[in-house]
Amino acid sequence: MTWGTELWDQFENLDKHTQWGIDFLERYAKFVKERLEIEQTYAKQLRNLVKKYCPKRSKDDEPRFSSCVSYYSILNELNDYAGQREIVAEEMGQDVYGELMRYSQDLKSERKHHLQEGRKAQQYLDQCWKHMDNSKKKFERECKEAEKSQISYDRLDNDINATKSEVEKAKSQLYLRTHSADESKNEYAAQLQNFNGEQWKHFNVAIPQIFKNLQDMDERRTVKLGETYRSFADVERRVVPIISKCLEGMVTAAKAVDQRKDSAIVVESFKSGFEPPGDFPFEDYSQNLSRTGSDNTISTPKNEGVVKPDPKHSISKAAKNKLWLFGKKPKSPPSSPPPAPHRPDLATASHCQAPKFASDPIAFCLSEMRTVKPRIASFRGLKRGAPSLEDFSHLPPEQRRKRLQARIDELSKELQKEVDQRDALNKMKDVYEKNPQMGDPQSLQPKISETMCNMEKLRSEIHKNESWLSEVEGKVSTRGDRRPSADINHHTPHGRESPEGSYTDDPSQEHRSPPHQPDPRQANQPDPRQAHQPDEFDDEFDNDDPLPVLGHCKALYSFDGQNEGTLLMKEDDVLYIIEEDKGDGWTRARKQSGEEGYVPTSYVEIAMEKNSKGAVTYI
Repeated sequence: MTWGTELWDQFENLDKHTQWGIDFLERYAKFVKERLEIEQTYAKQLRNLVKKYCPKRSKDDEPRFSSCVSYYSILNELNDYAGQREIVAEEMGQDVYGELMRYSQDLKSERKHHLQEGRKAQQYLDQCWKHMDNSKKKFERECKEAEKSQISYDRLDNDINATKSEVEKAKSQLYLRTHSADESKNEYAAQLQNFNGEQWKHFNVAIPQIFKNLQDMDERRTVKLGETYRSFADVERRVVPIISKCLEGMVTAAKAVDQRKDSAIVVESFKSGFEPPGDFPFEDYSQNLSRTGSDNTISTPKNEGVVKPDPKHSISKAAKNKLWLFGKKPKSPPSSPPPAPHRPDLATASHCQAPKFASDPIAFCLSEMRTVKPRIASFRGLKRGAPSLEDFSHLPPEQRRKRLQARIDELSKELQKEVDQRDALNKMKDVYEKNPQMGDPQSLQPKISETMCNMEKLRSEIHKNESWLSEVEGKVSTRGDRRPSADINHHTPHGRESPEGSYTDDPSQEHRSPPHQPDPRQANQPDPRQAHQPDEFDDEFDNDDPLPVLGHCKALYSFDGQNEGTLLMKEDDVLYIIEEDKGDGWTRARKQSGEEGYVPTSYVEIAMEKNSKGAVTYI
């Protein structure tokens, strides 16, 4: 069925139908446009989401935990997924929306051309009909005039009173009218024949061809819509395999989460390399007391077959085998500190009296052993904010060894690059010497010299770090061998943990009276720690690692630090805290230059690291 034969008289309806078809196509194109805008917005939001939760990080901040690695892998897969949504939007814009808009413009132009041809054919047919109608009316009019002339001639011819001239005149008029009627008849017949021929051509040739073109155009529009529907789906189908790979990558990342591996990384990251502290030995202070057989006396355990060691020799041997858990001998605090300035906002601290245990020393010692807690430094020195020294001496040995080894590996890679560059420059220089036309060999000398200088610097850095590494490895092995044993005879004084976090053999430091804060009214009183004097074994541990940083403090007042062991500071100076105030009013601090000493606690404003209380650090 064709429009030309079945719809030969429906020109106006076909005009409306073709216009509706183009409007529908443009409506679908608008739908595709909004769809691809949604895809673009979705992809953009996904990328922003990935960017928000995957910030830029340095090489040192690379995730090591399997859960973090899997999380970042999922973010990368999601970013790839967003890229596929962008591809969907791009291909929809090119293959579907763009094609529809171009085809819509072509359809409009073609439809306009076919409708113009139809209107021209209709106008030509109307013009032919108008000429035929005019000739018909003229023929009718001429016939009526001829009839009137015939009637007039017959009336005069039968009238006996009419003159011959009147009859001749009427006869001549009749002849003219009859001749005009014959001519109008012939013209009308010609116009009628012409109109019938044009009308046949119009409805059997011109209009069917025009309508056939309109039909072909509309069918092609329908076919194009079907193709774009298929393209709309094909765009999605082409990215489905890649999207499936993205989702499979997310599943693989989820399966890669290993809790045991993460736990091992935690151990590797924070392992200090030290051995745990040994048991505290029982120290019998009642050996020199005279014993009787009364029931009120505490009897000492009998050691049959064991010779009682000489106290002098026992103490001497213990001093020679003196071991500190962390390899750091507590330094003697300064002698009597200078008076602190009077501050109205600080209340005068109460003065604690030294414990008196003359009446019952054994009960007092047992009570002290139950109540005194070891003061061990914490991991606060490893937190962000602690000073990062070049030799990583602020880190525990195990962590320091790993950092030094990583730095040595990095420097070795840089050295290898410089060596390769030097070899390449030397080869180029040889080529220039053999072929001077290719270049001047002397022009490469500055670059070779610079490369050699860089190599020397890198070798020096590697040697320096290797010396630090060997030092750390030696200390770790030495400290592991020097772990105190709990099987020593209980009569021998064992190492006890001092308030500074180290072991010491001096029991006088374990049971000392709690010191108080410096007060201007008591500036001349001696410091309780002044009794501690360096012994002959102090030099053995003078070069150990520095204490970790527990926090920061800001100087509120200037302090001259003239006494031995004190630290000079000026107002607003920022210092590192390496030992907290133990109740005597003195805080041990370190300058950024590395100089250490004690400062009055009331002179500084202290900011300790968060969650530092109770943590343990192995220095």
